[in-house]
Amino acid sequence: MGFHEVRFPANLSFGSVGGPERRTEIVTLVNGFEERNSPWADARRRYDAGVGLRSLDDLEALIAFFEARHGQLHGFRWKDWADYKSSPASRAVGFEDQVIGTGDARATAFRLAKTYRSGGWSYVRPIAKPVAGSVLVGIDGVPRTLGADFTVDAAAGTVSFADPPPGGARVTAGFEFDVPVRFDTDRIQVSVASFQAGDVPVVPVVEVRL
Repeated sequence: MGFHEVRFPANLSFGSVGGPERRTEIVTLVNGFEERNSPWADARRRYDAGVGLRSLDDLEALIAFFEARHGQLHGFRWKDWADYKSSPASRAVGFEDQVIGTGDARATAFRLAKTYRSGGWSYVRPIAKPVAGSVLVGIDGVPRTLGADFTVDAAAGTVSFADPPPGGARVTAGFEFDVPVRFDTDRIQVSVASFQAGDVPVVPVVEVRL
């Protein structure tokens, strides 16, 4: 499957419905207790791209984007307005938002990630599609300079330092990011008459593993 480094129009994804999905296998034992297991290490997000359509121009933009991706064939970037940056929604991105690794005086490349915490438990989500130009990086509380001190691969979600961070150094980053997705259908059905009356098409979008 190919992936196009292009974002679904953000004005069309605004107002869309969707979020993370987990898969849990539950077996109920004869004594009534349960055994639960998840074959997925990471959640998979699903959205409805049709909900954000508000005009016939929006519909035309959707169809053009759908055709350029050849339906389900090629993946693309999606802005999840409910979760698109490393900081809390009320704050601007900062270089100390997320810990992405610890220096060992040898490694120069670090993967971006976002940690979700609740009640003493946490989940570390790999971030594969940061927004170009949004990534800020620091080492032990000192901000670093893009270009001089580090570079970013926005297609893979990696930060590479010119010199390896010293052993035990705390490597942090802040960023905005997109979700890698594809259309979950090869068909879009819409009636212009019904669309003008307020009936929008259902256009499922699903996250892809990279």
